[in-house]
Amino acid sequence: MSAPGRLRRFAIRTGAVAAKEATHAVRDPRTLYLALGMPVVLLVIFGFGISFDVEDVPIAVVDQDRTPDSRALERSLTTGHEFVVAARPDDPAEVDRLFRERTVSAALVVPRGFAREWAAGRRAPVQLLVDGSDGVGAQSVLGNASAALRAEGRRRLAAETGGAAAPLAAEVRLLFNPALRSAVFFVPGLIAYILYIVGVLLTALTIAREQERGNLEQLFATPVGRLEVMLGKLLPYLALGLLQALLVLAFGMAVFEMPLRGSLGVLGLGTLLFLAGALAQGLFISSVAGSQQVATQAGALSSLLPGVLLSGFVFPVENMPLLLRALASVFPARYYVDLLRGVMLRGNGFDALWGDFLGLGVFCLAAVALATLGFRRRLA
Repeated sequence: MSAPGRLRRFAIRTGAVAAKEATHAVRDPRTLYLALGMPVVLLVIFGFGISFDVEDVPIAVVDQDRTPDSRALERSLTTGHEFVVAARPDDPAEVDRLFRERTVSAALVVPRGFAREWAAGRRAPVQLLVDGSDGVGAQSVLGNASAALRAEGRRRLAAETGGAAAPLAAEVRLLFNPALRSAVFFVPGLIAYILYIVGVLLTALTIAREQERGNLEQLFATPVGRLEVMLGKLLPYLALGLLQALLVLAFGMAVFEMPLRGSLGVLGLGTLLFLAGALAQGLFISSVAGSQQVATQAGALSSLLPGVLLSGFVFPVENMPLLLRALASVFPARYYVDLLRGVMLRGNGFDALWGDFLGLGVFCLAAVALATLGFRRRLA
């Protein structure tokens, strides 16, 4: 048979398997919920739940000086929405009790003589106490409070010197995320994490479910090849996954005000490769698992842990030991997180992201090959 004829028969057989799989997926409400409902639910829960933004942090102010200068120092902390005064104890010893009762997360202690020392041009010390039991939150609180106090010191110095400029004035600009909103950093990683988990689980049960129900015997009686079976089972879920990705991306941009500074075509191509690789990974797990229970556990473990720990979603991959960096390079979430942040936040194009595309493409081809080799046209 000629090459065009073989290609035509390959396409017909693959399309037949794809049509059968698409019918099963549409008729199964659990599959539709897993593909379209769960990603949005997870994005809402994690998107609003994970936040390092400092807002309305309760603080205690111990003002032993009680002067206009000490009150101006307090206002420098509470002018914005970062801090709110929750207690005004008279004795600094009461601050420890407020911390233990979790009434406040920080405390400002202004000693007596603060205004006198400041007016005399001498060092006017104040004490800033921060609850360090939550290390990440403490760093954010400490950074914002210290910045506010330094700004008040510069304002006072400028007022005393008649607005004279300091010898060195550094202009600091934050690019791509000027407000330092944690959602802008986390949501792209969340999108990759959710799509990876759902993509793997969507196909992890397909072959294992048919094997448990005895439906594979009918498939073995047909002349359909292993690659045709794999592609036929992958294509319907790939279409469903693209719809899922579009829904999650649109929801993230609308609710969390995520920007899209790059090309939608570049983002779409990267999403296509990422979903194809995740779905092929699920097919490989399903072809070797033998049961739905084992397939579910293997699919969850192989997507949950790499999606969080090895993707750069929370922890920068560049700061990991060499062995973990090498392990992270195996999984597609590591490349897709970088691609999402590059396209959505920095406006990068293919020229800057070709390494991520290469990693996604290699994983996709390897996963399809492994799934095809792992599928045996015989009953165990």
